[in-house]
Amino acid sequence: MPLLVFIRKEFNLSYTRASFVTSAFGLANGAGQLPAGLLADRIGPRYLITVGIVGVAIAGVLVGLSKTYIMLLVFLVIMGLLAGGYHPAATPMISESIPPQKRGRALGFHLIGGNASFFLGPIIAGATAGIWGWRGSFLWLALPTAVFGIWFFWYLKRFSRGSQAEVSGKTAYEEEPPAPGNVRRLVAFLAMTVLGGGAGMSIMTFIPLYARDILGASETTAASLLSIVFFSGLWAGPVGGYISDRVGRVPIIIVTSLISGVLVYGLQFPSLGFAFYAILFIMGINNAFRMPVSEVFIMGQTTSRRRSTIYGVYYFTMQYTGAVFAPIMGYIVDNWGFTNCFTIASVTAVVVTLICAPFLRGSRE
Repeated sequence: MPLLVFIRKEFNLSYTRASFVTSAFGLANGAGQLPAGLLADRIGPRYLITVGIVGVAIAGVLVGLSKTYIMLLVFLVIMGLLAGGYHPAATPMISESIPPQKRGRALGFHLIGGNASFFLGPIIAGATAGIWGWRGSFLWLALPTAVFGIWFFWYLKRFSRGSQAEVSGKTAYEEEPPAPGNVRRLVAFLAMTVLGGGAGMSIMTFIPLYARDILGASETTAASLLSIVFFSGLWAGPVGGYISDRVGRVPIIIVTSLISGVLVYGLQFPSLGFAFYAILFIMGINNAFRMPVSEVFIMGQTTSRRRSTIYGVYYFTMQYTGAVFAPIMGYIVDNWGFTNCFTIASVTAVVVTLICAPFLRGSRE
């Protein structure tokens, strides 16, 4: 969360307590993914997507109005629960509208929207927080979000009118059933995501704080740093999806998971400047490569009838691991410093990837 620097200052939080600000949203968001996936398989994606967008806007107003640390956590939990409706509904809807051989690049283009918001969000949030405070950032950004969510609801209604995929629950393109061993591959993939990915991605919470407290960045600069990570996602997602359509999903998943561990380890060495910014930029490329490839990989291991449910499990594990690991990493920082935190996260990501990689074999992906 780019505004964590401002929030920590107002409430005088330790690193551990500050990490609960992101965990409150992450844990609730993960919990919301499971019922959202089940509902999307039954009522269609349009309502779930609308809840995911408009619900975040409403909760953002509540967060901006919170007066105490506990109120802030409660409203972030509400925001996380409401946000859980988007991904399990949107990803299958997109995938089922695209031929299998083009799904990687299609989901990569979908990732542009998410990365654009993550890229612009820290810049806008940092700038508005400097003028109106962190509460003003939440309040001002809630309005355009709500307007867009309402417009998108009606757009999807027009788009899906006559779409048999949403009405009948059938995909637009014929698919082969998953190859034998798909359950084993899904379990191995989720284990890699839970343990390795969670350890690595939880570090993102602390990058603004690390830049502020250790590297000497200003509060505004620290709040904007995550934009560097997500800037590369504006183009790297489609590129990663295109490459995976050519060489397969599994090699991309394994290589990017290993690189993630190496990059986290490298954060501890450079001072604030080009080298540090370069690591953040490469982290963004690596993450953007992996995301659409992972989504297409999951699609290849599941049947259309239960796809949203499986995506709900996937996004549930992603959110929960980051939210669970963040307080652990915060405790490590409080007691042993950032260097040990980065090292532990890096080693965990690499070791888990090496253990899980052999179990991904046998996939057509």
